[in-house]
Amino acid sequence: MTQDSKPSLYLLRGDDTTRIRDILDGFQAGLGDAGMADLNTSRLNGESLTFEMLQADALTIPFLAERRLVVVENARQMLAKVGKEDQAKFLDLFEHLPQTSALVLIVDDQITKKWRERDWLNAKGYSWVTKWMEANRVKGVIVDCSLPDQEDMTAWIMRRAKELNGALRPDAARLLVTYLGNDTLMAAQEIEKLITYVGPSGVVEPTDVALLTAHEQEGNIFAFTDALGERNAVKAMQEFMLLTEKSDVMELSGMIYRQFRLLIQAREILDEGGGVAQIENELGIANFVAKKMYTQAQRFELGQLLSIYERLLQIDEGIKTGGMPAQTAFELLIADLTR
Repeated sequence: MTQDSKPSLYLLRGDDTTRIRDILDGFQAGLGDAGMADLNTSRLNGESLTFEMLQADALTIPFLAERRLVVVENARQMLAKVGKEDQAKFLDLFEHLPQTSALVLIVDDQITKKWRERDWLNAKGYSWVTKWMEANRVKGVIVDCSLPDQEDMTAWIMRRAKELNGALRPDAARLLVTYLGNDTLMAAQEIEKLITYVGPSGVVEPTDVALLTAHEQEGNIFAFTDALGERNAVKAMQEFMLLTEKSDVMELSGMIYRQFRLLIQAREILDEGGGVAQIENELGIANFVAKKMYTQAQRFELGQLLSIYERLLQIDEGIKTGGMPAQTAFELLIADLTR
């Protein structure tokens, strides 16, 4: 293989859809103008993709371009279904992909953390491919695209704003994190909206974030949490239904999860004799949010919050791995906490 050779196989794995999208945009930009890029791009669905279909697309010669891009969405589902007797023909295809092809496998997966160990939740199902790629790094590249940790999101937001020729004050970025957590897709959309709002020479302030970014939704989250603390089943269910009207289940789960994570931290500060100022400084949140946290944390004991947090972790994992339907899981949680 020559010095100018490029890998023909790429495996993008993770749950950071924003980064995956950015990488794919970069691939397409390398194919030439938009019309030519579309002509030389093929998008396949791994859930229904056969080997023959994949082979036909991967070996197709590009039209008036150096390379052809073949993107397989839901590739994990395809790879996990390949039996041992058929793995050899897939690996033979990967081995002999021409330089004119860029085959990109999009593998949805997430990092799990047990004690100090970090691993991919579904790695076993496609390990036969990653093992081959690790042994053939010239021909195949694995790109990990996991969502940033919560504590890294402020820096991520400020970096993203700079890429868009805008700027956020650090406290504005921290406030945005309290709304969105590590949801990079939502954060990217909100950053673009905020930069447009303040103009090319403006700097986004916390008041801009409070004005434009899901403030009403955050208020509903507080109302829902209050109802749980009051053991008011009817009100809690009403607030939950309002939330489901405005957010999909995955987004809603993350928002409630983050709310209780902050409440645990606020309750610990209260137990140590702290107040609003300490909550604001230690959690890196706006003053008006800290005041709400201070009031709400008093409705719960620390043990109760830790128990709820554990249940929310189970619900979140169930949503991502196809366990109990999220709607049912939240309804059971509400019933248990308001008895």
